[in-house]
Amino acid sequence: MLSGTVRRGLGGVYEVETPEGVLEAVLRGRLKRDERTGDRVVVGDRVDVDQERAGEETVWGIVRVHERTTVLARRAPGKAPRPKAIVANVDQVLIVFAAAHPDPHLRMLDRFLVIAASSDIAPVIVVNKTDLAGMEAARATFAPYERAGYEVHYTAAKDGVGVDGLREVLCGRLSALAGPSGVGKSSLLNAVQPGLGLRVSEVSLAVNKGRHTTVTAQLIPLECGGWVADTPGLREVGLWEIERDQLQFYFPEFEPLLGQCRYPTCTHTHEPGCAVRAAAESGEVDAGRYDSYHRMFLGEEEDE
Repeated sequence: MLSGTVRRGLGGVYEVETPEGVLEAVLRGRLKRDERTGDRVVVGDRVDVDQERAGEETVWGIVRVHERTTVLARRAPGKAPRPKAIVANVDQVLIVFAAAHPDPHLRMLDRFLVIAASSDIAPVIVVNKTDLAGMEAARATFAPYERAGYEVHYTAAKDGVGVDGLREVLCGRLSALAGPSGVGKSSLLNAVQPGLGLRVSEVSLAVNKGRHTTVTAQLIPLECGGWVADTPGLREVGLWEIERDQLQFYFPEFEPLLGQCRYPTCTHTHEPGCAVRAAAESGEVDAGRYDSYHRMFLGEEEDE
């Protein structure tokens, strides 16, 4: 029996990194019958694999999925609410948006940040394609996130801008790279590790949205140490199992204001004497960020 980390999964076959190399394994026995466990075997999972006979062949099977330390999950698309795990056991999530082409959908970024915070995963914002918008314009657009205390990196994969700093953030950690399609996630990884050769594609001029270049999540080893999970671009980011009364704690700029409202059970949506709403009206809290909170609290959906 060997222990390893799931690097990729496709069509029920999982690539598992073990001390003896990369093996292909499938779910076996009880795990195969347990639909909940089967749905939740994702990139980053620590698993035990063992050999067994299948006719005249010997195959590797996953016999145990270890408990996760963290999991990055979103709500699966569709009417029936259920979780959709993206990647497990990550130390941080790098949320990549473009400064232009496609234009940044900041309300979608806010949802990514809430998902990361609710999963106890440190978020890092990466603003790519600064060469298209100009660095000054890019910094102005994402200034509210720096003021809120988020770590923000500005990059241009094509020109190598910010790549060295991004490499330092990635080295020695297990990171997830997330964000909508067409923002240059694969291009950034190719710049961080030359020779990687991940496939990239152009953004559709007709709809200003990216094509899905990465079709399945995969765990990529870095020469400087650590791993990065390249994930498919998302067109829908739904929140999963986040209680409405906890949402306020996932907006760090709200923290100094909590407890200052007239009512201790203030939802920060309509009540008189609300310190958070007053701060948004005065500009102390960014109006767009407050709008995101309000929309999420009301359960409104966002997509690209």
